[in-house]
Amino acid sequence: MAQGPRRRWLWWLTPAAAVGLGWLVWTFAGEPQAAPVSAAPPSAGARPAANTSSQQQAAASAAPFSAAGANARQMQLALWQQRLERAQSALDAYRSSTRYPHESRPASEHPDQMQPNQPVAEDHAFRMPGTTGSANGLQLKTTQERVFVQGSESVRFTVSLRDSDGKALPLRIVRAAAREVPPARTASLYPEVPLDFNDEGNAGDAAAADGVYSARLQPATQGFAGLLGQIRVQVFMQYRDLQGFTYFDIVYSGDAPASWQGGPREALEDGSLNFYLKADVREAGRYVVTGRIDDASGKPFALLTFNEEVQAGPQEFKLTLFGKLVRDAKPQFPLTLRDVDGFLLRPDAYPDRKLMPRLPGKLLASKEYPLASFADAEWSSEERDRYLSELSRDVTQAQTRIDQLATGP
Repeated sequence: MAQGPRRRWLWWLTPAAAVGLGWLVWTFAGEPQAAPVSAAPPSAGARPAANTSSQQQAAASAAPFSAAGANARQMQLALWQQRLERAQSALDAYRSSTRYPHESRPASEHPDQMQPNQPVAEDHAFRMPGTTGSANGLQLKTTQERVFVQGSESVRFTVSLRDSDGKALPLRIVRAAAREVPPARTASLYPEVPLDFNDEGNAGDAAAADGVYSARLQPATQGFAGLLGQIRVQVFMQYRDLQGFTYFDIVYSGDAPASWQGGPREALEDGSLNFYLKADVREAGRYVVTGRIDDASGKPFALLTFNEEVQAGPQEFKLTLFGKLVRDAKPQFPLTLRDVDGFLLRPDAYPDRKLMPRLPGKLLASKEYPLASFADAEWSSEERDRYLSELSRDVTQAQTRIDQLATGP
């Protein structure tokens, strides 16, 4: 009779060992594995059949996942589905954002660069340096024509004081002057230059008695000829018994590293529209030239950039309007090239550029071109192809893991 209980104990041990082994595999493996569900034990008086072991192995191989195993598998599936969504989103975003080259971008991506010759306008609290808050809600409105100034260009500055209702208030300009801001631990070589901010309709002021006080600075003729650096205009003001202060900064380049020679020309080449500008380059180096494109209605369409190393001598700077950008946006022709500016980049130096003379306004209206004249292929480069390959690999890896988890081992 002792043989029966011993054999029943061995009969219970076999499925228990299988469950234990499955738990160990699920715990230590990198991904959850399926654990077979053990069969219910027989009644106390039952005797196992002679081929019990082979029947149990067959049943275990065909059994569904345990509740814990199925739950863990669903968690892994959800995780990889999230990874797939992120990988696909990254791939789509990169492909979309790089379908055009860096030097030919839609105007909508760079609205701050499409009107380079508009004055810079700002609002400030009316106060002195080192103080906080604004006196009785007074606001000082300022403008300056430009930040980067080259050669014989001049800059107009304005200040006006407004109350909380926007009404102009009278100001007294206590003192205004322009001075060089030299690099650290360097003495200035240029004396301070007084400036006349007035509201009398002269010396840079647009209209008399309108509450806007103006002054104009021409560095080349007002003491800063030959400077390559920063100039600061400081203005001290008074309203009744209140004191106020503001300042303006400009970056001045006296001598141009290159000058323009004649007007631009256009050429439809390799499915893109190129604009060429001739220049006499006196200093070799990396030049950055930027031009703006408007459609026939005057709406900003594209920002074109040249950024390459250039040798000294007669050169042509090429601004490329990429074919696919035209095919996708379908602008109305003719297109207008306007407001071109350029500079020689000065790495590891301040200021970081030497300015070329700006070319303001409309420079060239293009010919009429059928849309089919432009290439529809996306931009391609070694870097872009490499990134697309890596991002696509992430998508494929995630999809493969999802398929494995969905279909089972």
